[in-house]
Amino acid sequence: MIDYHIDADGIVTLTIDVADRPMNVLNHASIAAFDAAVKKAIADPAAKGVIVTSSRPEFVAGGDLDLIRNIRTAEESFAAGGPFSKTLRLLETSGKPFVAAINGSALGGGLEICLACHRRIVADDPGIQLGLPEVTLGLLPAAGGTQRLPRMIGIKNALPYLLEGRKADPAKALEAGIVDEVVPAAQLLERARTWLLADGVKAVQKPWDGKNFKFPGGGPQTPGPTQIFFAAGGALLAKTQGLIPAPEAILACVYDGCQVDLDTGLRIEQRQFARLATSQSTKNMIRTLFYDMGEANRLADRAKDVPVRKYTKVAVLGAGMMGAGLAHVSAVAGLEVVLLDTTLDAAEKGKAYGAKIMDAQVAKGRMAQDKRDATLARVKASTDYADLAGCEIVIEAVFEDRAVKAEVTRRAEAAMAPDAIFASNTSTLPITGLAEVSQRPAQFVGLHFFSPVEKMPLVEVIRGTKTSEATIAQALDFAKRIRKTPIVVNDCPAFYANRAFGMFPYEAMTLLGEGVKPALIENAGRMAGMPMPPLALIDEFSVELLHKALKQARIDQGAAYRPQPQDAVMDTMVEKLGRIGRKAGQGFYEYPADGQKRLWPGLAEHFPLAKEQPTVDEVRDRLMMAQSLEAARCVAEGIVTERDADVGSLLGWGFPSVLGGVLGYIDTVGPARFVQRCDELARRHGERFAVPPALRELAATGGHYREA
Repeated sequence: MIDYHIDADGIVTLTIDVADRPMNVLNHASIAAFDAAVKKAIADPAAKGVIVTSSRPEFVAGGDLDLIRNIRTAEESFAAGGPFSKTLRLLETSGKPFVAAINGSALGGGLEICLACHRRIVADDPGIQLGLPEVTLGLLPAAGGTQRLPRMIGIKNALPYLLEGRKADPAKALEAGIVDEVVPAAQLLERARTWLLADGVKAVQKPWDGKNFKFPGGGPQTPGPTQIFFAAGGALLAKTQGLIPAPEAILACVYDGCQVDLDTGLRIEQRQFARLATSQSTKNMIRTLFYDMGEANRLADRAKDVPVRKYTKVAVLGAGMMGAGLAHVSAVAGLEVVLLDTTLDAAEKGKAYGAKIMDAQVAKGRMAQDKRDATLARVKASTDYADLAGCEIVIEAVFEDRAVKAEVTRRAEAAMAPDAIFASNTSTLPITGLAEVSQRPAQFVGLHFFSPVEKMPLVEVIRGTKTSEATIAQALDFAKRIRKTPIVVNDCPAFYANRAFGMFPYEAMTLLGEGVKPALIENAGRMAGMPMPPLALIDEFSVELLHKALKQARIDQGAAYRPQPQDAVMDTMVEKLGRIGRKAGQGFYEYPADGQKRLWPGLAEHFPLAKEQPTVDEVRDRLMMAQSLEAARCVAEGIVTERDADVGSLLGWGFPSVLGGVLGYIDTVGPARFVQRCDELARRHGERFAVPPALRELAATGGHYREA
């Protein structure tokens, strides 16, 4: 696991190779092996200096999250993180020089090894990433990262790496002072060896272990950093609403730990780490963001007996915003694309959408001009269905109109290869119904992308009644090919994401119709941790869109349609007031040309305020529990799996990751308490808060949806 080699000049090379894992990670075994190798080198009288490097493409990718996932007590936390931190401190104060020869990405604990070394030399490879991303999983660097990095590069410069999980390539790391040298990969080990022999003996004490050490840019109590802490604390509270403890814990580590000696600072870091490692919020984030997301991206539930389909060419029917976005991401993924519309001008306009995105990237230095040109050249604007020949998949992204979709389905199938898949990007219309016009419904599937396609990572793969398992598997292959995270959803109106997420804006409009103050609704949404408050969010995608779905439901269901509490609000906003949202310059908010948007004062006239206002906690519960209840119904109906329900909620509409997703939220509250609260809400506000039998049974038996 750690290869130990000493040469004739007394230079020890410790080569990390965690052979039983896909990449180098820190776990009980590798930490113990590293500790033993470090102690051997320190004790070896022939050893003059030590190189730490890796035999794998990465240096060390961070900690093995299985180690963290199983922590239940503070004592277990100290046992997990403490020994590694002590090893690095021993390395640092041993009196022998250690140099990190960084041949690949060093993240989390991997970078902490490098920070403890007396010199850091990295290979000149722009693909290498250096960073401390623990905060993104609700954790903090627990082997000195919160203490050494501020002492090296200053508090102001260190905080973005600690609080945001920012990563740097070798050039940026050198500029920031995180590494000391960038050299060609072929010279990495020799340069490390040369430094040890020539200069290593002069650098065996870190600056912070000297008597006159001063923080670059000032310590925590000096004016500059003090202002930074105040500003960072306020910004964090506004961003996280106090729901995510990791950034707060990191700030505490830096503020408290950087006022004392390093050894005391490391103990402070360990205490804060224990608080996070045992918290439900951290376990939620690790489970959903790492394990669940990893399984979804690996296509863990894909039918194993279906051969993986290799895609080379895709057709997109409809060059509006969705179709243009689909064409762009497909071309970026290296596929040939036919972008077809009723006129060549419309198709070219859709192609130009991708060009505009890439032009901005070129201007910012994020894409080379030749790559931009080659990507754009892969998109063929067309009006001719004959161009669909050779496409392995055809995706329609035309208007949400059954007749229009039926027409393009017929025309496309007449031109497609016999084994090609036809996919509909509809967001609301059931796939089974759309597939009725298909001559091969087994090869008809739903691919519900989210807008804007180039930014939103989720795609719902919708299984119609006649969709074959082979088609589902190959649709998953396509999602992976264009670098999207797929979840599989069984067919129903609005599918899963729109159905569950829809409860958020619907409940907000219901509250407004009841006379709840608009500002109270918005503040409750913010405090719940949602990306945007609900009324502002409705303005972004337009209440007109929801109203169209309402009208379609009324038509489809006829006399069987049951009016919902939010219907009257939508009718008023769209039909009576014409305030359809931001695109029209007026919605629940007004958008003055000379200032920031603000809630429209006229809401009080059309939705008079109730004399008694609910508490912010009640409004927050209604907004959040409505989403989770609908997700629980979808799971109970077999529409979506528990894992995909949580993944879909995080990626599809930004449900707070700290809660673990919509079902993770139920578990976090506690199923029994959640059911009790919903029963209270149902008595006051109606059957939309009725608990499905499966959830009630789960609560009664002390169960949970997800493992901790």
